[in-house]
Amino acid sequence: MAKSSEEGIGGIQKAAILLIALGPEKSAQIFKHLKEEEIEELTLEIANTRSVTPQVKEEIIEEFYQICLAQQYIAEGGITYAKELLEKALGNEKAMSVIGKLTASLQVKPFEFVRKTDAAQLLNFIQDEHPQTIALILSYLSPQQSALIISALPPERQADVARRIAVMDRTSPDVVKEVEKVLESKLSSLVNQDYTIIGGVDAVVDILNTVDRSTEKRIMETLEVDEPELADEIRKKMFVFEDILLLDDRAIQRVLRDVDNNDLGLALKSANEQVQSAIFNNLSKRLAVMIKEDMEFMGPVRMKDVEEAQQKIVSVIRKLEEMGEIVISRGGGDEIVV
Repeated sequence: MAKSSEEGIGGIQKAAILLIALGPEKSAQIFKHLKEEEIEELTLEIANTRSVTPQVKEEIIEEFYQICLAQQYIAEGGITYAKELLEKALGNEKAMSVIGKLTASLQVKPFEFVRKTDAAQLLNFIQDEHPQTIALILSYLSPQQSALIISALPPERQADVARRIAVMDRTSPDVVKEVEKVLESKLSSLVNQDYTIIGGVDAVVDILNTVDRSTEKRIMETLEVDEPELADEIRKKMFVFEDILLLDDRAIQRVLRDVDNNDLGLALKSANEQVQSAIFNNLSKRLAVMIKEDMEFMGPVRMKDVEEAQQKIVSVIRKLEEMGEIVISRGGGDEIVV
C-alpha cells in the first residue's frame, strides 16, 4: 500500500496545519473552546510551520472530516453503529483506522441518549432511584435538564442530590455502566471507556443557576445547615438577584439597557433597600419615578412572578458577563481589572 504523505506528522502538527487551512476567523472560534496551555502550544506550532504541500493539507482536512463523521455516528448509535457506517463509506481497514484514532481522545459521554430524552419522561424513570444514582445521572445532563428534574424531586431530596453532585469527583466505568442498565430496557446506552471527571461544584452551580429561585433557596438553606463549607463554596460561584450589588455603576447601567421596565418593577417589589437604591441610582430621574409609580399601582403580586422577573434580570447579567461586557466582583483576585 502506498505510504500517506502525512505519516510521521504528529497530532499537534496536524492540528496546527488544520487551523492554518481553516483561516484566522474559524481558528479564532476554535481557540475559544481550548485551554490556555493548548492555545499556547498550538500558537507556537503554527508560528513554526513554514510551508505545507497541498497534498498534505488535503489529507489532514480529509482525516479531520472522517473523525468528525465518526464522532457523529457514535453519538447517534454507538461505536458499533459508527463502525458499520464507516466500513460502508471507507472500507474495513480505513474505518478501523479512524475508530482507532478516536478511542484515545474521544469523549463520548455516558447517558448521551438520555440527553435527548424529555426531562419529564426521564423523571419517571429515576425519581425513585437512590439519591446517589440520581446525582450521577444529572451530572451528565445539561443544566437545563437537570434543573427541571431536581425541581420536580421532593423537597427533602433536592438538597441531598445537589450535595452529592457537588462532592462527586470520579466514577468508575463499571458503576456508570451499572447505572445505565437501569434505563436500558427503555432507552439505548453508549459505551463508556476510561474514568470520567463529572459533577463537582461547578456542575451544581450550573443547575442551581437554572432552577427557579424557590428551589434554589430551599437547597441552599439546607446545605448551609448540613454542609456549611460546601454551601459557602457554591454561593461564591453563584449569582442571584441580590448580587447586583457586586456590580459597579457602569455595569448596572449596561444591564438595565437590556432589561424590560415591567420586569424591573416587578423584580424590585421584594428587593431590599440597598438593591433598590443601586438600581434607581443608575436610572434617569424620570424613569426611576415612573418605575416607582408602577410598583405602587401594581399592588400585591405573586412571589412566583417576582422571582421569575428577578431570574430574567439575572439571566441578562450572566449573559453579559459571558460576553465580557461586564465584570462581576465576587471578592477574588481574578476579578481585579487594571
